[in-house]
Amino acid sequence: MNITTTKPAKRISKFLRIIDQPTRINILLIISEGEACVCHLEAILKLRQAYISQHLMALREADILTTRREGRYIFYRLRDNRLIGFIEMAGSLAGVDKNELERLRQKDIQVCECPSCEAEQGQDLLLASND
Repeated sequence: MNITTTKPAKRISKFLRIIDQPTRINILLIISEGEACVCHLEAILKLRQAYISQHLMALREADILTTRREGRYIFYRLRDNRLIGFIEMAGSLAGVDKNELERLRQKDIQVCECPSCEAEQGQDLLLASND
């Protein structure tokens, strides 16, 4: 076997194994619109914080996500947005309707107490009071 041909294949295989879980794909799609903290993901995915954190750690260790801290909150962002195009292409090849992927990317958060949401809620209240 030729080492030069198997090394790239192994690297690609390792990368695909990291993102192959449905929860990780959902996390990546949600984060694709900007950044999110664990409480965002918890509110959207309806999963336990510890479970989400394990997936985030794996994605971060694989250098797929970057982070920024704001007080006690850590916000996660994609390191390379091309990954979303890859996921969309994989979805298309798997016969997933593009509208289904768009629904997964929706960030319909009902309750989240992070600084970003508090700022948005304050802005919404300000806009509503001006109407």
